[in-house]
Amino acid sequence: MPSDALHALYPTLKRVFGYDQLRPGQQEVISAIVEGRSAAAIFPTGSGKSLCYQLPALLLPHLTLVISPLLALMQDQLSFLKRRGVAAASIDSAQSREDASAVMAGVRRGEIKVLMISVERLKNERFRQFIAQVPISLLVVDEAHCISEWGHNFRPDYLKLPDYQRQFSIPQVLLLTATATPQVIKDMQARFAIAADDVIATGFYRPNLNLLIEPVASEEKEQRLVEWLTPRLQTGNEQPSIVYVTQQQSAEQLAAVLSRRGLNVCAYHAGLPSERREEIQRQFMASEVACIVATIAFGMGIDKADIRNVVHFDLPKSVENYSQEIGRAGRDGKPSDCLVLANRDALNVLENFVYGDTPERDGIRRVLEEIAGVQNGGSERRWELMLNALSQSSNIRPLPLKTLLVQLELRGVIAPRFSYFAEYRFKYLREPEALIATFEGERQRFVQLIVDNANRARTWCSLDFDVIYRRGGELDINAERSRVVSALEYFNDQGWIVLESKQMTEVYAVMDAPLDVAALSDELHGYFKSKEESEIARLNAMLALFESDTCLSRRLACYFGDERAPERCGHCSVCLGHVARLPPPAPLPTLENQPFAALCSEMITRYQTSSEGQPPSIELLTRFLCGITTPLFTRLKARQLEGFGKLEAYPYAEVRQWVTAHLAGQF
Repeated sequence: MPSDALHALYPTLKRVFGYDQLRPGQQEVISAIVEGRSAAAIFPTGSGKSLCYQLPALLLPHLTLVISPLLALMQDQLSFLKRRGVAAASIDSAQSREDASAVMAGVRRGEIKVLMISVERLKNERFRQFIAQVPISLLVVDEAHCISEWGHNFRPDYLKLPDYQRQFSIPQVLLLTATATPQVIKDMQARFAIAADDVIATGFYRPNLNLLIEPVASEEKEQRLVEWLTPRLQTGNEQPSIVYVTQQQSAEQLAAVLSRRGLNVCAYHAGLPSERREEIQRQFMASEVACIVATIAFGMGIDKADIRNVVHFDLPKSVENYSQEIGRAGRDGKPSDCLVLANRDALNVLENFVYGDTPERDGIRRVLEEIAGVQNGGSERRWELMLNALSQSSNIRPLPLKTLLVQLELRGVIAPRFSYFAEYRFKYLREPEALIATFEGERQRFVQLIVDNANRARTWCSLDFDVIYRRGGELDINAERSRVVSALEYFNDQGWIVLESKQMTEVYAVMDAPLDVAALSDELHGYFKSKEESEIARLNAMLALFESDTCLSRRLACYFGDERAPERCGHCSVCLGHVARLPPPAPLPTLENQPFAALCSEMITRYQTSSEGQPPSIELLTRFLCGITTPLFTRLKARQLEGFGKLEAYPYAEVRQWVTAHLAGQF
C-alpha cells in the first residue's frame, strides 16, 4: 500500500466510520484496492463487505461506481454513508427526473464520491453517454455471484460487466458476495482477471448461529410456529424475528394467525404499496414491530444487528438462499436461532418455479427465425428488439429470454451494439425562441433544427431522429442521434425542458455465419434443460443438508468450500441429537381420476383461437395445470380459467406424463 494512502487509511476509518480497526479479511481487500489491484471479498452476510469499498472510495481520486441488484440494498447503504457525511447517491427508477439530473450534475462536478446503480442502468443510452464522460476509479459489483451461470441468482446482464469495465476504462474492480461456491468463485475470478491472492474468503461458519431443522407435517406447522415464537415475542422482552414464507398470500395469512395470538407481527411482501413496505421496514428497524412474516422481498438491505430468530416456515429455494437468509440473524455476534419447519409438501411448488424458466423449444425457434430473417434481409443485418414484445411473441419469460440472448452472444450469432429509447418527448419550460437565442453560430443552427423538427401537440413535443439527421445533412449540420440526445439532456439539466423517454430498444448486429435454426434450437433447448437439472439438483442438495446426520454448521460451510469450520459445532440440531427426517407430502388422489377435459378444454379452445387452430404443446398444458405463469398465459388471461394451477400440488413430471397420454389421441 502506498505510504500516503496507508497513512490516511486508519485516520479516515476512525474519523468517518468510528472504527479503530478492521475485521478479518477487510485489511487484505482494502489494501489490494488502495494499491491499485482488483479484488474479491467473499464474506458471510453481516461481516462488513460494504466497508471494503466505502473506505477506499474516500481515498481514491475519482468516482466509485457500485452495481447493486436491489433498490433496498442501495437505499440502506446510502443511508449509512450519508449519516457519516460521505457524498453518495443513486440513480434509480424510483427517482424523479429532476432528482436524477441533480445527481448527475453532482457527479460531473466531482462532488459525489459513490454512485449506486442497477446493472440495467448501463444499457440506458442517456446514462451511458453521461457516465462515459466521468472518470471512474473503481467498479464495485455487489452480490457478484449473479455474474456466474453456476450461481443461484444468475442475472444475464451481469455477464456484460467485464465489457462495461473496458468500455468505460475503469482500472479496478471489487467483487462482493456472501454466497459463492468454489465453482462460482472461480468463474467470478476468471471473468475479471483477479489474482488468486486477491480473492479473500473469510469462511462461512458463524459460531453464534444455532441451525435447527425440525420435521413438521403441514397441518401442524402453524401451531408449532405459534408455540415456538410465543415465548420469544413476549411483551417487554420481544426478540426481533423474521419468518420466511414462499408466497405473498401465505405471508398475510400467517401474520394474521400470529396477530390473533397477541404477537406483535406484520406481513411484508412485494405486493404491498412501496410506502407501506417502507413503513414496516422502518418500524422493524426501530423495534416497534417485533416480527416480520415475509417473502424473500424482505431482508436485502436490512442491516439490523440484533435479529435473534430467523424461521423458514416454507422451504427456502436453495442452500445459497438459506445461507443468505439466516445470515441476517445475529450480526451483533450474540447467539441466534435459525429454525426450519421442514417437510416436502412445498417441494413441487419450488420445482415449478424452476420448470417455468425453461423455454419451450418452439419459443427458442421463433427467436432464431427472427434473427435468420434479419440475416437474410439485406446488408445491414441490424436486429432491433423490445424485450417485452419478444417475450410475448416467443412465450419466454423475460429473465430466461435475457439468458437466451446472452447465449447467442457467446455463440457468435449476435453481437450487442447499443440500446436506445425508441421514443423521446419533451415539453418546454422556456420559450423555444429564448432557447434558440441562448446559443450562437453552428450550435444555434443545431438547436433551431431540433426546435423546427419537434412535432408539438398541446404540451409535449416528439422527435423523429431520422428526419432530423436527414435535414441536418441538407443544412451541413451534425445532427447525429447521440448529439441530439446529449442536447436534450443538457436542456433538461438546465431546467429549460422536461424530458421523458420510453420503449427501451436493444440493438444487435447479426453475424455472417450461416444459421441452422433447427440444430441451434435443439442445442439451446438442451442448454436450458441442463440448467433446469442443475436447479433441481440444487433443491435436492438443500434437502440433503436438512436431513444430514453430520453437523449442519460444518456441512453448510463445506458446501461453500470452507473446510475451517469445526467438525462439530455443538449447537445445531444434529449435534444436539436430533437428525431430521422430513415427512413426505400427504398422498394425493391419483391423476387418472382427474377430469382432463374439464380442466383443459377451455384453455385448448382459447389457445387455438389465438393461434390459427394450432394445438397447444404438451409443455404448455402442463405449465397451465401446474399454475406456472408465462407471457402467453398473461395475454390469454389463463388465470381466469378453471384448470389453471389445479394440479400444482403434483410433481411436474407426473402431470406432463398424464397430459402426454391424454393428448396422444386428440391432435
